[in-house]
Amino acid sequence: MSVAAIVLAAGLSRRMGRFKLTLPWGEPTGARTVIGQVVATLETAGIAEIVVVTGYRSAEVMGALADTSARCVVNPDYASGAMLASVLVGLAAVSQQCMAALLCLGDQPQMEPGVVQAILAAGQSADWQTIIIPSYQRRAGHPILLPRWLWGEILAGQGTLRDVLARHRGQTSYLTVETPTVLADLDTPEDYETAVRLRQT
Repeated sequence: MSVAAIVLAAGLSRRMGRFKLTLPWGEPTGARTVIGQVVATLETAGIAEIVVVTGYRSAEVMGALADTSARCVVNPDYASGAMLASVLVGLAAVSQQCMAALLCLGDQPQMEPGVVQAILAAGQSADWQTIIIPSYQRRAGHPILLPRWLWGEILAGQGTLRDVLARHRGQTSYLTVETPTVLADLDTPEDYETAVRLRQT
């Protein structure tokens, strides 16, 4: 199995009010950062190639990941805030032998290794020909598995990623999961405080 993970970590953290990717996460408190937890989860799930797309305060992200297996690449257009720009940089950076890419959010430290493995298993069962999107209570979440055949259309820049996915609903499988973590991310201080509190209970 050759699947790469692309972690989107180039954003400006505007709604958070401080740089969220290097906020403390893990036990003991502060032992790991938000972005470090995302990468650690992917490593635990068995993904060997992890590409982190940085931009805003990229040196800090790289520093936080110095002791991990992740490889960082920079999105020079990060200030636009367009997710697609980071997706394009990530896809261009992964190995050519990859059959699919797992698109992950850098501010989703709640992501679970078991969910990642279930998504990969679903992709493998479909011979890497199907888009796999996790779903909790009929709401689509992340990470998303993008088969290689879809990459060319994404790289051609024909609309947003949402537009591309909408054109391929017939080739998309929604994987029902029993955890709301696929919907969770850290956009605001309240999101972060709630997530940390839940981890401590």
